[in-house]
Amino acid sequence: MFTGIYDERLFPIGLGTYGLVGVQAGPLSSGDKHLEAVKYAISSGINVIDTAEMYGEGRTEELVGRAISSFRRDDIFIISKVWPSNLERKKLFSSAEASLKRLGTNYIDLYLIHWPSQTVPLDESISAMLELRDRGVIREIGVSNFDNGLLDQALDYAGRGKIVANEIELNFSNFARSRETLEHCRSKGVRVIAYSPLSRGRISHNSGVQQIAQKYGATSVQVILRFLIEFSLPIPKSSNPEHIDEIVGAARVPLTEEVVDLLTHKF
Repeated sequence: MFTGIYDERLFPIGLGTYGLVGVQAGPLSSGDKHLEAVKYAISSGINVIDTAEMYGEGRTEELVGRAISSFRRDDIFIISKVWPSNLERKKLFSSAEASLKRLGTNYIDLYLIHWPSQTVPLDESISAMLELRDRGVIREIGVSNFDNGLLDQALDYAGRGKIVANEIELNFSNFARSRETLEHCRSKGVRVIAYSPLSRGRISHNSGVQQIAQKYGATSVQVILRFLIEFSLPIPKSSNPEHIDEIVGAARVPLTEEVVDLLTHKF
């Protein structure tokens, strides 16, 4: 059983699942491409799976639940998220229970507020999350898409060490703009989870990244992910076994400190 988001046994790259299942998709079958992809990722060593109640209107959580049923639950770290419209206390409790049912599990390792609400007081949502944690429904509490000020409010409401992660969009396209957020999270002991780490494929053609990739006998995708590991837990999405192999291989790319520093200031 993992002890938390900082557990050294967690693979340094997770699997994102946004868009794997469409709202209009038919019933899941045992040979479904996306179901098999999640299972393949887990069997290849990726033990962090990121999902949310909003993805496919709950169907993605169902897919993840089907996939993890083939493995020991304690060997997998599940991240899920509650949508802003469900951040009132009672709705949040209902959302967490519904996610548990779809995932086929009795706990969620890390539960995030997906986006801040414009109407529900943050302290109400944090209080409900803390109660869910005390009841064992969730193991850890986090947020997503929170700016520095809102993160500080959440930390104040929750208490020291209770908010463990902030999931944000982080990639080469926005890295320079995100450096202040990265530093702020680090100073508060909050781990950054990076969604859209590959900029939806746009940056892999960058000539500078390609040159570094050639030097290390890696792909551009692997260099990007390996770089982001220095600052975050990146969660790329894939339903292609070859791409999943590429993602797993990224963790083994031996970037030097000088290259990391070069990329940090280049982007």
